[in-house]
Amino acid sequence: MSAAPGPHRFDDVRVILAPNGTATTKAITPNFYAELDGEFNNFEGHILVMAHSFSEDWGMWEMHPMGDEIVVLQEGDVDFVLWRDGAEAVLNIQEPGSYVVVPQGVWHTARPHKKTSMIFFTPGQGTRNEATPG
Repeated sequence: MSAAPGPHRFDDVRVILAPNGTATTKAITPNFYAELDGEFNNFEGHILVMAHSFSEDWGMWEMHPMGDEIVVLQEGDVDFVLWRDGAEAVLNIQEPGSYVVVPQGVWHTARPHKKTSMIFFTPGQGTRNEATPG
């Protein structure tokens, strides 16, 4: 079933794109990520579309083993950090509308220089979060 046309706000509701391209909206709850696995077949083949605003370093690294993640800057100034060949590759993003493609299986984190808002298109199946990359 397709999502209601809206309008919606990312502050309250996320979008899940199914493998067939159908969009479903889901309200944010305290157990949101655990619910995704249960409601969407372990998130197999799905893409989570969400916005996130932050003004502090993420404090952790994440990795998506099932596909590339696309991250679009809405506003702010952020170092988007990829762990490549055993070292940090820092991509500074300042221009709204600019985006990065995080390759499948690459650990990454973000370090904002001021309040930053980004939109994420995340292949969430099997996502890992760790204090350090790898």
